[in-house]
Amino acid sequence: MIVLEFKAKGKTTQYAAIDEAIRTAQFVRNKSIRFWMDNRGVGQKELYRLSKLLRSEFSFVKALNSSACQASIERAYSSIARFYDNCKKSVLGKKGYPKFKKNSRSVEYKISGWSLSETRKQINFTDKKGIGKLNLKGTWDLNFYQLEQIKRVRLVRRADGYYVQFLISADNKVESQPTGKTIGLDVGLKEFYTDSNGHSEPNPRFYRTGEKRLKFRHKRVSRKKKGSINRKKAINKLGRIHLKISRQREEHAKRVARCVIQSNDLVAYEDLRIKNLVKNHCLAKSINDAGWYQFRKWLEYFGVKFGRITVAVNPAYTSQECSNCGAVVKKSLSTRTHVCECGFVMDRDWNAAINILKLALSTVGHTGTWILDPNASGDSTSTHAGEILYEQVGSMNEESSPL
Repeated sequence: MIVLEFKAKGKTTQYAAIDEAIRTAQFVRNKSIRFWMDNRGVGQKELYRLSKLLRSEFSFVKALNSSACQASIERAYSSIARFYDNCKKSVLGKKGYPKFKKNSRSVEYKISGWSLSETRKQINFTDKKGIGKLNLKGTWDLNFYQLEQIKRVRLVRRADGYYVQFLISADNKVESQPTGKTIGLDVGLKEFYTDSNGHSEPNPRFYRTGEKRLKFRHKRVSRKKKGSINRKKAINKLGRIHLKISRQREEHAKRVARCVIQSNDLVAYEDLRIKNLVKNHCLAKSINDAGWYQFRKWLEYFGVKFGRITVAVNPAYTSQECSNCGAVVKKSLSTRTHVCECGFVMDRDWNAAINILKLALSTVGHTGTWILDPNASGDSTSTHAGEILYEQVGSMNEESSPL
C-alpha cells in the first residue's frame, strides 16, 4: 500500500463543508466509543448497526456518505481492539483506554462517495455535505493507477490548508543490486547518528532553531482575546511554524534513511523505546527534536522497498561494552570517549555502533518486539531480520517526488 497526497484547492464554502464532514465523522466515532462504554463486549457488527441508527436519527449524519460513517466506526473499533490487545499482552503502564476525539482533522471515504475526473486532476465528492469538486495540486500522476486500486480517500485539514490522500494498493518494491556492505547505527543527541565505519551525521535540531519564532508566535496568541477571530488567526500562524518544523524533521529522516538503505545490504540499529526515554524531562525536548522514531520508520520502509535487511537489536550495554575485548566499561553520558583496560580507545558512539552491528550479525530470528503503538505515532513495526516493515504499517506516506 502507498499513500499519495495532493493539496486540495477549492472555495471557502467547500472548505467549510469539509470541516462539517470532519466534525460529523468525529461525532460518529465518539458515539461509537460511548456505545461501547455503555455496552461492554459489543463487537464491530453492533457498531455498524449503530451507524445505521445514527443516520436515521440525525440528518447531518445521513448527509455524510455511508462509507465515511463506516470508516469512522472502524477507527473507533481499532482503538477498542488495541486496548483489548494491550490488556491481553499485559503491557506495562497505561493500556490505551479509548478516548473521545476533541479536535479531529480528517475524514475518510472508502470506494464510494467520490469520483475522479478524466484527467485525474480533480475529485468530486458526491455526498450531501456539499464539498463538491476540488482541484488536486501535486506532482504525482494518478493515471498510472487503476481506479480499482484506490481503496481509500482521506480529506485532511492542516494549518496551511486542506489535503487529499489516496490509499493505493500497489507494489512498491524496487530492484537493486547488492552492495556487500553492512552497517550499525547508534543514534544520539550530539550527532544524529554514528555508524560502525566512524561516520557521523550532524544533528540539525530543527525545533531548537525555530524556538525563537515559536516563542514570538506564542506571545501573539496569549495577547489575543479568547474566542476572537484574531486569536484564531494567531493560532493558525503558530500552527504553521510547528508544521514546518515537523516537515523538516520528517524530510531529513527520510533523506538520510534512504541514503543509508541504498548503500548497505544490512542495517542494524537500536530497538529504542522512545516513549520511555522522553520521561526524562531533562532530555525530552532534545530526544523529540532528534526524530529517532521517524528515522527508524523510514529505514524499515525503504528496507522493504529496496529489498534490504533491517535489524533492531537490544540497546542494553551497547555503549558500555568494549567492541575490542567485550569488557564492560561503565561511563556516564558526559563521558564521550571509550577507554578500556585492554588499551582500546575510541569515540563512545563509534564503539556502540560496532557493538550494534555485531549483535545484529550474531542474532538469528526475533531481535526485539515493539508493542503496538509504542510512541505517539500509530504505526506498528516489525523487527524480524528479513521481514522488514511492510504489511504492518498503517499510516505511511509515500516519499517525496524526485522531480
